[in-house]
Amino acid sequence: MKLVIERAVLLRSLSHAQSVVERRNTIPILSNILLGAEDNSLALTATDMDLTIVEQVDARVEQAGATTAPAHTLYDIVRKLPDGSEVELSLDADGGQLSIRSGRSNFSLATLPKEDFPSPGGGELPHNFRLQAAEAMNLVDRTRFAISTEETRYYLNGIYLHAGTNEGLDVLRAVATDGHRLARFEMPLPEGAEGIPGVIVPRKTVGELRKLIEGSEDSVEIGLSETRVRFNFGRSELTSKLIDGTFPDYERVIPTGNDKLMEVDCRSFREAVDRVSTISTEKSRAIKLSMNDGALTLSANSPDAGSAQEDIPVSYDGPKLEIGFNSRYLLDIAQQIEGDAAQFALADPASPTLVRDTTDVSALYVIMPMRV
Repeated sequence: MKLVIERAVLLRSLSHAQSVVERRNTIPILSNILLGAEDNSLALTATDMDLTIVEQVDARVEQAGATTAPAHTLYDIVRKLPDGSEVELSLDADGGQLSIRSGRSNFSLATLPKEDFPSPGGGELPHNFRLQAAEAMNLVDRTRFAISTEETRYYLNGIYLHAGTNEGLDVLRAVATDGHRLARFEMPLPEGAEGIPGVIVPRKTVGELRKLIEGSEDSVEIGLSETRVRFNFGRSELTSKLIDGTFPDYERVIPTGNDKLMEVDCRSFREAVDRVSTISTEKSRAIKLSMNDGALTLSANSPDAGSAQEDIPVSYDGPKLEIGFNSRYLLDIAQQIEGDAAQFALADPASPTLVRDTTDVSALYVIMPMRV
């Protein structure tokens, strides 16, 4: 195997592939990336046995072939080469060493046999539909911040993707929750998505998908079964196992009778929460919201740091209400609201609060209060 490739092209694909590879592996071959060169293209494949990425890039292939090399080491080498340079990759005669040459730099890496690299799980997936890259990005960005990181509740460690209905319209819906906040985003159901099973796409897969579609203008083809999902776009393919679990009935926690409505300028609110939360304790991040006659007072108290308070104007004509929230959760939700104003629908200090973008009905957020 021998090829020449632009450093920037190789680096971009290696950054995607190496992030799939776990830093610590009990199986040596899983620390490596599979490199396959033929027909003036280089295919890079990486897997952790649950998630597999295959990416094709242009290269000048002088001799076809394939090998595996340590993913993180190869990435670090290419990352440190000069911008604008070309990189030559070549395999020695016995296939035991991969040479990396660029300018005056020359590296040699030990390889492992390509035959040891696990074969990616193929096969047809029965449900297939297409999303625009911007739609897929929205689906991820509006929900992933609420994914749980608590491993014992593994069924919350991903985004629940399923078909649903809203006011008689069929929608594709993404939901994530960690028990403290919930994010739901929906869009018109794409052609081919009718009858898809409800699936939980793992957190790591969601993160890798987001990196791949960053800046992409290609549409994303999604293939689904009850156990696997595949994303195809451009010359990249991401295949993942799904979380084997039952997502909770999230509809039960979305409040329907919250009648105290507050509208606030989202930017002013976000900045005020950020400032006041400087005083809140690191552990609880608690902040109190006090609403009364068109004014909102945000306050925080800490036995060690002191106190903070800020007033901002809001649209609110309900009874006086005080409620506490985790400031980090408030900021996460506020950052997802693209319009000028956010609407809070409240019931009482102990009940979940509903948050919406006043100009976008496709997303809704639920946040649980806390005692302050």
